[in-house]
Amino acid sequence: MTRTAKQFVRQSMRSIFKPLESSVKQAPKAGFSRPPRLTVQPFQFGIDLGGTKTELIVLDRVGRTQFKQRVPTPASHYQAIVQAIVSLVRQAETSLGVTAQALGVGAPGTPFGLDGRLKNANTTCLIGQPLATDLQNLLAIPVIVENDANCLVLSEATDGAASGANTVFGVILGTGVGGGLVVNKQLVNGPNRITGEWGHNPLPRWFKQKNAMTSRRQCYCGLEDCIETYLSGQGLSLTYKELNRASDETLTAKDIVQTAQSGDEAARVAIEHYFDALSQSLATVINVIDPDIIVFGGGLSQLPSLCASVQARLSGHVFGGDVQTRLAVATHGDSSGVRGAAWLTRPYLGQSLDHPHDQT
Repeated sequence: MTRTAKQFVRQSMRSIFKPLESSVKQAPKAGFSRPPRLTVQPFQFGIDLGGTKTELIVLDRVGRTQFKQRVPTPASHYQAIVQAIVSLVRQAETSLGVTAQALGVGAPGTPFGLDGRLKNANTTCLIGQPLATDLQNLLAIPVIVENDANCLVLSEATDGAASGANTVFGVILGTGVGGGLVVNKQLVNGPNRITGEWGHNPLPRWFKQKNAMTSRRQCYCGLEDCIETYLSGQGLSLTYKELNRASDETLTAKDIVQTAQSGDEAARVAIEHYFDALSQSLATVINVIDPDIIVFGGGLSQLPSLCASVQARLSGHVFGGDVQTRLAVATHGDSSGVRGAAWLTRPYLGQSLDHPHDQT
């Protein structure tokens, strides 16, 4: 084909297809439009199921709080607890105009076995109950249940007081005494699902001998003189009562702190005993796992000068006497556990647990 003939064919083809191209480009003006491009913002729903309160939080992908609500825990009735959690989730969904994709729950006790029934819970109506299964059936979403102390330490290792540390031990000092372990941003769970449960080791014998404390304390777990029976809120109250036998009054931990600040000697000594028992008990933890940092949560973490008082005592109990382990109170306070529960859902939303603030 000659060059002139080729040019003629090209011109002819343009004259045929150009009107078609023009009609396609003009089609949107005739009312056709493409669907808008959607941006999905995954929300992380978490529940902290405590002995006295149940709290829900909703975090966005970088950990900013979008919704938060707290209600009293109906601690004696399992079904009422389940319904309270479902109600909180529905309230958050309605308020935010979203549907939860997964739910993380921090609970006292530990899910165990194929059906995840709870054991070792100091809210005893939860023991033997398939909390995750019951919530999944009602909410129709994945539900991940973890020990509340595990949620605390996960929260603080993710974006809290221990965010730069490799080995983090978390401690709850409150209605109960629990613990959890995170190594390289990952929760550590063994075959018995009791990693970090230092509160149910026996209190070091030397403490009672030194302070001439002869009474035995029964723990809900069936053992006597567990660490929890001395370092929980009730444990501090019992110590004060043992030191102040002349009075029949039972004070709460908060009352004891206020009484000590007013000059009551028995209250002051009770708090000193508390720090002694805590430092001796934590020394056994440090001797076994040698953490970079220990993070405290729970109501008793707010005892005045707790970290400084315990740090000063540790060298007398830790093997070798040279203690580099840091102590810190949870950055997120009493919301740390619920934040950790929310972080549990990240793998179900296609996100990593490692560095939430790196994702935008």
